[in-house]
Amino acid sequence: MNSQADKRSQQQCGIEGLLERIIYRNEETGYTIGKLKVKGYNDFVAFTGNLLSVNPGEILKLAGRWVNHPKFGVQFKVDSYVSVIPATARGIEKYLSSHLIKGIGPVMAKKIVTQFGTKTLDVIENSLEMLLGVEGIGRKRLKMIERAWVEQKGIKEVMLFLQSHGVSAAYAIKIFRHYGQDSIQMVKENPYNLATDIFGIGFITADKIAKDMGVPNDSQMRVEAGILYVLHQLSGEGHVYYPYELLIEECEKMLNTERKIIGRAFGAIAFDERIVIEDINQAGEIKVNNKAVYLSKFYITEVGIACNVRKFLTSENRLCQLDSDKVLDWVQKRLNIALAVNQKVAIKKSMSEKMLIITGGPGTGKTTIINSITKIYQKLGQKILLAAPTGRAAKRMSGVTGCEAQTMHRLLGFTPGGSGFQKNERNPLEAGLVVIDEASMVDTILMYHFMKAVPHESTVILVGDVSQLPSVGAGNILKDMIDSDVVSTVNLTEIFRQSRQSEIIVNAHSINRGEMPILVSNRDRVRDFYFIEIEEPERIVEKITFLCKERIPQRFKFDSVKDIQVLTPMNKGILGTHNLNTQLQEVLNQSSDELRINGKVFKKRDKVMQIVNNYEKDVFNGDIGIIVTIDREDHEVMIDFEGKLVIYDYKDLDEIALAYAVSVHKAQGSEYPVVVMPIHSQHYILLQRNLLYTGITRGQKLVVLLGTKKAMSVAINNNSPQRRYTYLKTRLKLLL
Repeated sequence: MNSQADKRSQQQCGIEGLLERIIYRNEETGYTIGKLKVKGYNDFVAFTGNLLSVNPGEILKLAGRWVNHPKFGVQFKVDSYVSVIPATARGIEKYLSSHLIKGIGPVMAKKIVTQFGTKTLDVIENSLEMLLGVEGIGRKRLKMIERAWVEQKGIKEVMLFLQSHGVSAAYAIKIFRHYGQDSIQMVKENPYNLATDIFGIGFITADKIAKDMGVPNDSQMRVEAGILYVLHQLSGEGHVYYPYELLIEECEKMLNTERKIIGRAFGAIAFDERIVIEDINQAGEIKVNNKAVYLSKFYITEVGIACNVRKFLTSENRLCQLDSDKVLDWVQKRLNIALAVNQKVAIKKSMSEKMLIITGGPGTGKTTIINSITKIYQKLGQKILLAAPTGRAAKRMSGVTGCEAQTMHRLLGFTPGGSGFQKNERNPLEAGLVVIDEASMVDTILMYHFMKAVPHESTVILVGDVSQLPSVGAGNILKDMIDSDVVSTVNLTEIFRQSRQSEIIVNAHSINRGEMPILVSNRDRVRDFYFIEIEEPERIVEKITFLCKERIPQRFKFDSVKDIQVLTPMNKGILGTHNLNTQLQEVLNQSSDELRINGKVFKKRDKVMQIVNNYEKDVFNGDIGIIVTIDREDHEVMIDFEGKLVIYDYKDLDEIALAYAVSVHKAQGSEYPVVVMPIHSQHYILLQRNLLYTGITRGQKLVVLLGTKKAMSVAINNNSPQRRYTYLKTRLKLLL
């Protein structure tokens, strides 16, 4: 067989057969490895190549050549192909069982084909009502099948068009689901809309399509789209605006276009109010092109925050006449505590200031202050609202105060479907006190909507750790407000006696001061921080899987999935989230109930994370859940987000990622009983003090670091995190 393959390897030939199964598919490129049942061959024929939207059960006519792979043996390498709808009952059953039609899974496909045989596809196409005679199909499922069949036909047409322009199957499906029957027309009119309209399709992909369609390099449409794309990308890195000259340079590099063409495009999209260009020279300054370029929404929100803070701070405070010393005596007796000096300062300011920021690291008493303030305001008969950016942080807040706390989105009455935040200046919140915890996570957009909804007669307290990483979204709200000196701030630095017994807390503060953590156990402290020195990345991965599966559960009695969270600075590489999740899934989840889709493998009982905000489902970037069921009939996956069951259509699973290992950025606002974290020179670009500090402070009861002391030292000594371009600090100073 091998010698025959060698002889045929240079010859173009063709084979035809039934697609039995797909072993691997890259949804972005269409690259597929599969097995074909070919007449005259005893064994299945393995093939590889770029095949768009083929499904088991289809008849494939493949053109290409035979190759002898050194590891996998004889394969057929595909150059081109034609797909034919299956004609045999077995082929049709396989075809319908392959995630093709929502409402038809393997069980239902067998029932339908048993009843209609080779006429099945004709029945679905022309006599759909006949399916009501199949057990298990009612009107509701029939409608589901009809919609999916029509959609599948539409997708096929779009795919044929997009295939000619080098677009993958996965993107074709997304495009069709967004634009529907208008997909081809929309892409022809302006392919660059794909970059902003379709999740997962960026400018690079849209640009490839446009070039294939003949759009010239200096097209105004292309350059305008490129500028907007660069600004969107920069906002994803945390920037609210970007300096004009630096932005020009970024656009020149990406677009490979002359500066004067980019300049004209700037003028056009500024005229259309898609961007705002603002001169940021201060009084007496004369700097050429010292301009800030904003996407319009970020300009509106940043200016809006400053204006609303000004209105809020200049309104009357109704509680400033209270005898604060008597109040402090009362609350200490009420809670049976003795407050430290800075805690007393914070509580007094909560009664005299309209807006107060309380910042400090772990173990500095922030929770005690929140609890004391809420008890005081309850005694005064004031309505209290407590919130945090994430569900986990809100749940933790409820636990320590005994009061209901909610996410900021829920607090502001966010409703899906385009109606947005229901609470605003016309429909404000009703409260005497509003406390926001984990305020370092609040980004520019969310802060804008919050400040619009806060009633002027209330008091606002923002609590957070300014030394942590800033928000995932654009902005650096907490730091900007503190640095402006406009909002009263209390900085807590004293670590309380009980907290000093924890190595996690002591070492976190050491790192934050720029000092190496203590890696030798101290008998006076709880042993809850470990460092394992390993140089080789592959050995670190092996050790992490061993710790999560065996060592930590056996010695410390923590659950491998629910209690242990692996954190890592980046997504790619041996020590990135992608590889660690693959390795951890293999050792921690032995379930055979699995789904292979979009190049991913999901199993029942997998730990997963929502990676984008989905307001319709009321789940947000960073929420962690467990897969409960995989429904192959209805093409749905049910995920349990800490008691909230959420249904995902297969098409929505690109919003979900495995979460045995997550990035430190994604872990913001969350705490876990156990944190396991690699710290290695592979992460050199991201070796920063605030990232290491944030990772360690996510651990409640146990933190284990693995890697090298050199990498740890680099991170601790790097206290110059990437600058975020914001103008809020200056706006606050100028307005007040």
